Amino acid sequence: MSKTNPGNFFEDFELGQTIDHATPRTITEGDRALYGSLYPTRFSLPSSAPFAAQCGLVGAPVEELIGFHIAFGKTVPDISLNAVANLGYAECRFHRPLTPGDTLRTSSEVIGLKENSNGKSGVVYVRSTAVDQHGAVAIDWARWVMVHKRDHSAPAPATVVPDLAAAVAASDLIVPDGLDFTGYDFAAAGEPHRFDDYEVGEKIDHVDGVTLTDAEHMMATRLWQNTAKVHFNTEARSDGSRLIYGGHIISMARALSFNGLANAQVVAAINAGAHTAPAFAGDTVYAWSEVLDKADTAAPGVGALRLRLVATKGRDESMTLRGEDGKYASGVLLDLDIWALCPR
Repeated sequence: MSKTNPGNFFEDFELGQTIDHATPRTITEGDRALYGSLYPTRFSLPSSAPFAAQCGLVGAPVEELIGFHIAFGKTVPDISLNAVANLGYAECRFHRPLTPGDTLRTSSEVIGLKENSNGKSGVVYVRSTAVDQHGAVAIDWARWVMVHKRDHSAPAPATVVPDLAAAVAASDLIVPDGLDFTGYDFAAAGEPHRFDDYEVGEKIDHVDGVTLTDAEHMMATRLWQNTAKVHFNTEARSDGSRLIYGGHIISMARALSFNGLANAQVVAAINAGAHTAPAFAGDTVYAWSEVLDKADTAAPGVGALRLRLVATKGRDESMTLRGEDGKYASGVLLDLDIWALCPR
């Protein structure tokens, strides 16, 4: 009997299957430090404990995406070790701020299956839930990933594609307990722009770019204990290249969005997301955002902005998402739809 884990292939998944993922992971200050060394992030709330306290939060929360990457990484050995590519996300909610000392463990349920027409791979849809050391839900989300088949002749399962919401309703957003932006320090945050300064339909070119390197993206992917072969092993792809982990692009775009959205301090939800093209070392990533919606919250001084965050290979000053044919414009790497909390 083999003692090693080859990972699941498409035909190994069954609708309704539940998986408890291994290796709970405790968040540390080292995660915060490494995150800041990998991404040009400058958001004040996760950077400054006094700033977070002034905003009514207990402890010193880390960036929401640190928790997301850790929770996501737990799923990889069981869901996407043999992935062709991670395709998208939906219905992701952050239930509470995470601080150093919190421990996450993740479980997943298979909610959909669809074999591709080539018979060599298929798309697996899962809903994953990360809980903390007390068993309280910290993050939950749905995602879909294209996975190789082990045996191309294996019969296709019945196609089931889940009906996922286009967005998390503003009324379903979870505002962190105690969050209060009435005494918000705009000087410390770095920009004066508040909720009412943003208009639906407005686009923001975040100007700055970062060139990707193999060393940094592999360090980041290992930090989250993401073991997908395509990110490390040049023999895993026919072209001999290492595919950049999609979460690396998400964090890069989020960090770059500081220039123009410095006060979008808290990511409350990921409504939807698609990795629209692969990224590789040597690509230079830029970002732009579009304001899709605005909503009030019950928290004092806190509004919610629904933002489309787009990462591109090379700067696109026209901020074009799709061409006349309806397809994503050349160079678009990521189309991410989020809710972020900012001061009114």
